[in-house]
Amino acid sequence: MSGTGAGTGAGAGTGVGGRGGARRRAVAGSRWWVAAVFLLPALVLLGALVVYPIGFSVYRSLFDASGNGFVGLGNYGAMFSDEGIRTALKNNVVWVVVAPTVSTALGLIFAVLTERVRWGTAFKLVVFMPMAISMLAAGIIFRLVYDQDPQRGVADAVWVAVHDTFAEPAPFPGAKPRPNADLRPSGGGSFTTRSVVRAGSSVRLPLVAVQPRDVRGAGPAVAARPRPGKVTGTAWLDFTRGGGGRPGVIDPGEKALAGLTVEAVKGGRVVASAVTAADGTYVLPAEAAGARLRLPAANFAAAYNGVDWLGPALVTPAIIGSYVWMWAGFAMVLIAAGLAGVPRELLEAARVDGAGEWQVFRRITVPLLAPVLVVVLVTLMINVLKIFDLVYIIAPGSSLRSANVLALQLFQSSFGTDVDEGLGSAIAVFLLVLVLPVMYVNLRRIRKERRR
Repeated sequence: MSGTGAGTGAGAGTGVGGRGGARRRAVAGSRWWVAAVFLLPALVLLGALVVYPIGFSVYRSLFDASGNGFVGLGNYGAMFSDEGIRTALKNNVVWVVVAPTVSTALGLIFAVLTERVRWGTAFKLVVFMPMAISMLAAGIIFRLVYDQDPQRGVADAVWVAVHDTFAEPAPFPGAKPRPNADLRPSGGGSFTTRSVVRAGSSVRLPLVAVQPRDVRGAGPAVAARPRPGKVTGTAWLDFTRGGGGRPGVIDPGEKALAGLTVEAVKGGRVVASAVTAADGTYVLPAEAAGARLRLPAANFAAAYNGVDWLGPALVTPAIIGSYVWMWAGFAMVLIAAGLAGVPRELLEAARVDGAGEWQVFRRITVPLLAPVLVVVLVTLMINVLKIFDLVYIIAPGSSLRSANVLALQLFQSSFGTDVDEGLGSAIAVFLLVLVLPVMYVNLRRIRKERRR
């Protein structure tokens, strides 16, 4: 009986084990086919949109512009010998170093400060709002912001307003003496009389080419009367509306030039100076006798028009500024999410132990936020390597070569006027090689996070 029972039990156990193994195999088999069915569309799309283009780009980069002649690594050599591509590479280095760092730093500052104010949520909304704008729209906005005309460009309007607050603008920019007058150019934009003035004389200083807006509201010019021991005179706009005026003569209705600086120069040294009154007259002391009169260049300097933000020297920093405006909000939101998970007990304990706010920020907040900061920094670095639209839209034609980046050069080489798909493919492969180390760092960080 016992043997039969044992045999029966063994047989039963074998049957159960056999059915369990078959069931596991059946389940595993069904899971494999189900997984294959669900993954197939994704794998097809991945192969068609990622793997095939990468493989074809590598293949195409080994041929010349026509696609028929095999050149090996010749396109890669040409890429590093071309001046425009070298400029693009230098600009990419500046972009990768500056743009992600500044955006992450601003995001960190905004995230920390907005925790301390009541209207922090509204501030976060305003800072994050540029992320809702497309690169195309942002490029158009900042092309107008950086316009050099202060009447249109916001950046130059602010800059000119600040400049004019500390530096008085010229009263009559662009004005010059009437031809055949006693005044002659004396270098640097100033004008000096040919003859020496004498005490008791009256010297007239007729000017032309004065802008109508500079004499709007000006009163009529008055002929200065001679004074014993002094040098007098009148500066006026020697122009009569409708014609009929006499050159060098103060005709009725001709405008006075008030606020004009007149200097008496003797031996290369200014011995006296005066400013014209509302009626255009001026009076110099007796020291002016025997000197020549000079109208300094400060009277006629062109109006300050601000900074050429989109010139060759500043175009790349200006475009990086527009990028930071867009992406600082992205950095702020991610860092704020990480900051919400920082244990408040640690911060309070540090404050109780006597640590200042700067020490708490530097030694506790930043180290605890290091994983989030790395995520933001790596994400922005990958994004910056692909930057194209902002540069293409904001940079004017005259500065496009100075603002060039690899993605823009890739577009120009592949689809521009001088098409060379071999060179364009080489640039694309080079961009991929640049992105791979950043992706590797990101993947390692993700694996470490999973192990924790």
